[in-house]
Amino acid sequence: MRHLLLAALFFAISAPAIAAEEKPAEKIEPAPLPADKTVRQSAVIGGKAVAYDVTVGTIPVENAKGKKIGEVVYTAYTVPNRGAGRAVTFAFNGGPGAASAFLNLGAIGPKRVQFGAQGDAPSDSAVARDNPNSWLDFTDLVFIDPIGTGFSRTLEEEADTKRDFYTAKTDIEYLSRVIFDWLNKNGRMTSRHYLVGESYGGYRVPRVAYYLQSRLGVGLNGITMVSPYLNPQAVDSDDNALSPLPYMVSLPSMAAANLERQGKLSNAAALAEVEAYDRGEFATDLFRGRSDPQAIERLTAKVSAYTGLDPVLVRRSEGRIDIRTYLREIHRREGKIGSVYDSNVTAYDPFPGSADQKSNDPILDAIIAPTTSAAVDLMTNQVGWKVNARYNLLSYDVNSAWDRDNSDSPVADLRKAIANDPKMQVVIAHGMDDLSCPYFASRLIIDQMPSFGVTQRVNLNLYAGGHMFYSRGESAQEFRRDAMAMYSK
Repeated sequence: MRHLLLAALFFAISAPAIAAEEKPAEKIEPAPLPADKTVRQSAVIGGKAVAYDVTVGTIPVENAKGKKIGEVVYTAYTVPNRGAGRAVTFAFNGGPGAASAFLNLGAIGPKRVQFGAQGDAPSDSAVARDNPNSWLDFTDLVFIDPIGTGFSRTLEEEADTKRDFYTAKTDIEYLSRVIFDWLNKNGRMTSRHYLVGESYGGYRVPRVAYYLQSRLGVGLNGITMVSPYLNPQAVDSDDNALSPLPYMVSLPSMAAANLERQGKLSNAAALAEVEAYDRGEFATDLFRGRSDPQAIERLTAKVSAYTGLDPVLVRRSEGRIDIRTYLREIHRREGKIGSVYDSNVTAYDPFPGSADQKSNDPILDAIIAPTTSAAVDLMTNQVGWKVNARYNLLSYDVNSAWDRDNSDSPVADLRKAIANDPKMQVVIAHGMDDLSCPYFASRLIIDQMPSFGVTQRVNLNLYAGGHMFYSRGESAQEFRRDAMAMYSK
């Protein structure tokens, strides 16, 4: 404030002299982005060598008057000489504010770097190796970096950027148009079309699918939501004074992590007991609250047994364990903190004496360096798309500027997209240990949806691991196997 007052005083005193000399500041236009660039590479995928073209390119974003207001950068992997009949999949990560390198270099792209598992560190090698579990042998892949992420950029001032790009509605609209423009540019309008989105990308995908269907005239053969953020209200206990949903959706993932620590999590069937308790006695006792002292005692016994937490702590919380408390307390004796993305991935707590966590998430901090380095090396060195700009793997600026829509729009649009197209395949994939987007929220959402005339219209697939379950080799293999089954229908 003192600086603002001094500036105001300076201009008030000097106004007559400056008015004659100063000229309005000219807007500096950014240097043009490079032209699209393509190189040939190969990788061993599914036990076979696959030759492919990797292209780094841009799609312009124009406003209603035809003025270019942004440039979206994509990385496309296409197997040559397969024709328009070959499937093409568009991939998004989340955030909001995340580039698509997580899915590209961690899950389904032809090359990968290791991240997201216990023991991974920022100083780990950024050299990408062949990804045996890539999807490239059965679909072309286009990884899209939304505005403000990767090398994608706005050409507008801050207020206009927020209005045109950083809202849930405009995000869906311009990214859908980017998909349409890529298909048109590359002669792929008659291909089979698929979408995959992780986290907030899973929030995007059903809305993009419906917008493409109903507004832009592009049908989707299948959509895959990876650890999707479908219902914000169901996860955040801080904003719910009444609803038991935040505690209900997180308990099975806490139980899964506890079983895993004991070596008892063989598959999703091991969670049947806690899921049954969650839907029944747990929900009932949460609603009873302190009006029924016996309910608090039952909650204490059950929740401490399922989670592995100290019964004294659970009793003090009256059976209501929020995610932050769980992550801090379950590893406190080791002086460590669990990751919200996989509570069994830990880091040492730099401030163990603090009442609150003062460090960032263990997985999030560990993956930024190797993934960023690998993505920049691929695009600028291997492909040769030379650009002098910062690469934003995860933009906190975009995330903080985002105008959030905490409604059930993705679920509503998913219902409409499914109703419109009975042939469209839908898969929701979760890691059982994930507490950032717990799998049980998707379970409850699916169970509340209409049947649409078939027994299982939306398939829920569970894997060992957390939010980035594909960081585990066995889970990545299962994920690829399940995807191949969907694409073959």
